[in-house]
Amino acid sequence: MDAAALWQRYQDWLYYHEGLGLYLDISRMRFSEDLVATLQPKFDKAFQDLAALEGGAIANPDEDRMVGHYWLRDASLAPTPELQEDIVTTLEKIRLFAQKVHSGEIHPPDAAKFTDVLSIGIGGSALGPEFVADALGGLDAPLHIHFIDNTDPTGIDRILTQLKDRLASTLVVIMTKSGGTPETRNGMLEVKHAYEQQGLNFARQAVAVTGIGSAFEKLAKSEGWLDIFPMHDWVGGRTSEMSAVGLLPAALQGIDIDAMLAGAKEMDAATRVPQLKGNPAAMMALAWYYAGNGKGEKDLVMLPYKDSLLLFSRYLQQLVMESLGKETDLDGKVVHQGIAVYGNKGSTDQHAYVQQLREGVANFFVTFIEVLEDRQGPSIEVEPGATSGDFLSGFLQGTRQALYENQRDSITVTVPRVNARTVGALIALYERTVTFYASLININAYHQPGVEAGKKAAAAILDLQKQVVKVLKEAGTPLSLTDIATKAGAIDRIESIYRILRHLAANDRGISISGDLGQPASLMISAID
Repeated sequence: MDAAALWQRYQDWLYYHEGLGLYLDISRMRFSEDLVATLQPKFDKAFQDLAALEGGAIANPDEDRMVGHYWLRDASLAPTPELQEDIVTTLEKIRLFAQKVHSGEIHPPDAAKFTDVLSIGIGGSALGPEFVADALGGLDAPLHIHFIDNTDPTGIDRILTQLKDRLASTLVVIMTKSGGTPETRNGMLEVKHAYEQQGLNFARQAVAVTGIGSAFEKLAKSEGWLDIFPMHDWVGGRTSEMSAVGLLPAALQGIDIDAMLAGAKEMDAATRVPQLKGNPAAMMALAWYYAGNGKGEKDLVMLPYKDSLLLFSRYLQQLVMESLGKETDLDGKVVHQGIAVYGNKGSTDQHAYVQQLREGVANFFVTFIEVLEDRQGPSIEVEPGATSGDFLSGFLQGTRQALYENQRDSITVTVPRVNARTVGALIALYERTVTFYASLININAYHQPGVEAGKKAAAAILDLQKQVVKVLKEAGTPLSLTDIATKAGAIDRIESIYRILRHLAANDRGISISGDLGQPASLMISAID
């Protein structure tokens, strides 16, 4: 395509939202007008599906749940007065709690004010808050935030070591829908132990974000925690950033949560337009469909050209991959759908993997995130007529051009600056794109059976561990792996038993292994006191 035709295509497929100052450019995705015409009936259905979803249709049949994260930024859309009141009341409670913490009206027993927030959660209860904190949190924030988002003991120790001298002034926010998520429960118990070791009253410095009526809510109430905020069953973890999960830690950091909600609300309105051109989420879903032939055949590479948006790709990994990665479609047909997401940041990518993107396997398409404002205030010239920001803009445009010249497709999303409003809009844009794309490929974006399967398999390993330890203690003498598996009634799980015992021995957990470690079948294992 010559320069004149490419310029015309750019104008034909450029979307601009005046209120948000946001541009979407899909002109460097080489879809044809024939594909657009072919997909039009699917988009007509997608617009109907979205309207039904927002109206309160059951979208998660596995759990008989509605999906209503968009009600969080416009309570008037919620299908019942009770839900509307719940949303408004929760939001006001978040604002008031943060205000009282900042003023010192709510304070820890042994300090005049809280200085830090320790957020404990995993998946959707961590990735959104982490992204927003990194994008919008300032060095002058009223409280500094830290995250425990895994059950890695070393990782937990690292955070607790950082906070050691400030535990007495650290507010702990624990996010779990039921209390049964092992990683979050483990993090809570580890932190609780650290508080007790310092003689601190954990309950008087703890807040729960959990399902109302859950076992975890009952625990928080019985122990007299500072407060409890609701985790609604109609909000999935990967779309929970605009709920108490994301808004509470953001408000505690002094981030303008009302601006985040306003940006998301404005984007939601833009993506309700029932036509392809003029609806940015539908346009992006078209680009995704074309890129992977409607089958996820190419990966999505996120390249934000702004340091503060580095974690956006991690956030989108869950939003996109957990929503779209499905074995079967809505008709029960095996389809193995999904779009893999990874990313770095510009222009770090220039010195990392752009070489492969331009000349290697063409198994991807790129999304550039462009931020027009370089910084607040003037910039020096690093060479005559050019600032650091000019270089960053040049690298983005140059990489986009170099990829296109070598038949590599890209999308560009442009925002005026990184602030609460634009971050809210970006989150909503991608939430809505996932919804449209899922409709196009006929899958349910709002359940995650694969995640549950992994949890069940992990629980089975821990049950096996208990059986194996019991066998060794009762034996009183060294046993081979085969003997242990036989006595445990798990001869078909001998490899898992070996890995369990190797882990226990490495951590001085009462297990001794002797023999040639390179020959597992020769090992003898015994329990030690």
